[in-house]
Amino acid sequence: MKLCIFGAGAIGGLMAAKLAMKGDVDVTVIARGPHLAAMQANGLKLISEGQESVVHPRCVASAEEAGPQDYVLITLKAPALPGAAVQMQPLIGEGTTIVSAVNGIPWWYFHKLAGPYEGRRVTSVDPDGEVGRLLPPERVLGCIIYPAAEVIEPGVIRHTYGDRFSLGEPDGSRSERAAALAAALVGAGFKAPVRPKIRDEIWVKLWGNMAFNPLSALTTATLDIITGEPELRAVARQMMLEGQAVAEALGVRFAIDVDKRIAGGAEVGAHKTSMLQDLEKGRPMEVDALLGSVVELAEVTGVPAPTCRTVLALLRGRARLAGCY
Repeated sequence: MKLCIFGAGAIGGLMAAKLAMKGDVDVTVIARGPHLAAMQANGLKLISEGQESVVHPRCVASAEEAGPQDYVLITLKAPALPGAAVQMQPLIGEGTTIVSAVNGIPWWYFHKLAGPYEGRRVTSVDPDGEVGRLLPPERVLGCIIYPAAEVIEPGVIRHTYGDRFSLGEPDGSRSERAAALAAALVGAGFKAPVRPKIRDEIWVKLWGNMAFNPLSALTTATLDIITGEPELRAVARQMMLEGQAVAEALGVRFAIDVDKRIAGGAEVGAHKTSMLQDLEKGRPMEVDALLGSVVELAEVTGVPAPTCRTVLALLRGRARLAGCY
């Protein structure tokens, strides 16, 4: 199996390291800058469960150097996807599967979704349709990321917690390509269930992100404050209830209730969300993937989402002011 990880930061680096350790997958990493230089010079170091390991996957700067792959895992943040879709083209051969591990509502969301919205484009994440054209939905396998990791210095990944990557076909089938990738991930030490309803998991993960991330960027509060301060918790809860109504209008079913999901966020403690981290570092924030898309789908389904709309307007203003949108 030839597998390329495009955007090998923290999560991509974790996957690359574990797969390379197993040794039965031909792993290529595409990265840039000091991180790439360090991996090329010294290998990729993974710190996990108190142990350090160094592996030497193929590390390159461009898709041209890597060539066509069996699987391309996209572990980028959503704002980088339109530009990256162009750069990825040399990786995509006749039988390539594109594994979408990007946060939020993905560009392929309505592909093979039975019902009145099938085939619709999510304009908040794919405004002109170029992402869908360059990364055709029929090639896509969905992936939900649960582990947490960080790049603590160039070429060094620290794995904090979690080992599950849920996979799923847009049409809910149990395909050979999903089974083969799941087997490779399990062989590398991950849990990789193949889900018949991958969109349900997309929404459960998004459920917290759509509220906690924007509120953290607007207030600079960590998760313990957002979930513990009564006023902030109330706003987050209302946003999540609106998001749940949108998702259920699209056929999604939630296995837990909103208060259990908020409690799960509270258990993480004094954590800075990814959006707050991006704001502090002046990086593009996942405004549209995490909240703009929810507001768009509220309009599509006719579900009222006034709190989400208000927070989105404030968030866009905050992000523009900081040069992060």
